Amino acid sequence: MGDTAWVLVCAALVMFMVPGLALFYGGMVGAKNMLNMLNMNLYCLGVVPILWVLFGYGFASGNWSFPLFGDFDALFLEGLDDEVSKREFVFGMTFAVITPALISGAVAARMKFSAWAVFVPLWSFLVYSPVVYWIYAGEGWIKELPAHDFAGGTAIHINAGIAALALVMVLGPRRGWPADVDLPHNLPFVMLGAGILWFGWFGFNAGSALAADGAAAHAFLTTFLAAAAGMCGWMVIEIIRGGKPTSLGIASGVVAGLVAITPAAGFVGALAAIVIGAAAGVLCFLAISLKRHFNYDDSLDVVGVHMFGGIIGGVLIGFFADAGAVPGGDFINGVFFGGGELLLNQVISIVAVMAYSFVVTYVIARVLKATMGLRATVEEEVTGLDQTQHAELAYNH
Repeated sequence: MGDTAWVLVCAALVMFMVPGLALFYGGMVGAKNMLNMLNMNLYCLGVVPILWVLFGYGFASGNWSFPLFGDFDALFLEGLDDEVSKREFVFGMTFAVITPALISGAVAARMKFSAWAVFVPLWSFLVYSPVVYWIYAGEGWIKELPAHDFAGGTAIHINAGIAALALVMVLGPRRGWPADVDLPHNLPFVMLGAGILWFGWFGFNAGSALAADGAAAHAFLTTFLAAAAGMCGWMVIEIIRGGKPTSLGIASGVVAGLVAITPAAGFVGALAAIVIGAAAGVLCFLAISLKRHFNYDDSLDVVGVHMFGGIIGGVLIGFFADAGAVPGGDFINGVFFGGGELLLNQVISIVAVMAYSFVVTYVIARVLKATMGLRATVEEEVTGLDQTQHAELAYNH
């Protein structure tokens, strides 16, 4: 009963991250697109749980030898009759919700809401569920390698980040980008959203132990330390490069640290968590500049923070994984603790997920563009998506 209570509380924390993400993203867009960002995120809370019950979970789970997707034995909750399977289903459902929501930040201020409404279920079924099967299901090929992903660094953050890159390549840049786009309209919302995300991330990572035990406590600790180190790392590089720490930078550093520790939270020690978080703070700051060099408009730095942050954490597991540092640790160690195989496995898993997610997302985006259209019109972008997509204004003045 104690384990069930813990996992259900953690599921509620992960669910709470979705409105936190909406505020985080919403504060970063211009005022005329605030409601659109809120709606893109909250839409995922509405549609994905239904899809997860109907077929998403069945496609992502199972215990058969086919390497690409699940066995469908759990369609319509078939066979989920015991306490353990029900709590793990509910916990996994919240992860299924937040993953496509992460992508919304990359397409801010220009994607039609109708196209988003179709994209989310297609992507969840064709991309998210198979990748989850590879990494976590009984016969998933990445699990069998083995490669480590404690709470979704590869399945969620790298997966969503590379999908965001594919989607923005098809969608195109915002009108006037990069010289003339709206600045963040509400930095207090950004800070509030970051705080909610940090709070909820304890459920995200510590809950992934799926029990109220020492591994959960350890993941809680590493999550806290990496987020703090990510903030400090981003602040330092921001001061070096620009002279002053910014509110947006502080919030982004926290999220970068959280992203990077997500795959590693249950596999590395406390000091390694600090190194991973700090590295993510510095490297993700540098990664966001790549969009100008390679000319892709990742509006709110989903690629720079989530994809690169997930890669940083996933690769560094190959160096820092330490079974002796984690209560009940029973897994392959990294390079610094006598292992060598794990690093290669981590790279293989990351490259495979990136290739699959990019290609399938690109195809989905192309099909939607050719059929219903992806992009709002120039007039709609100028007016703002709040008014043109939702017939509302965030601020009536």
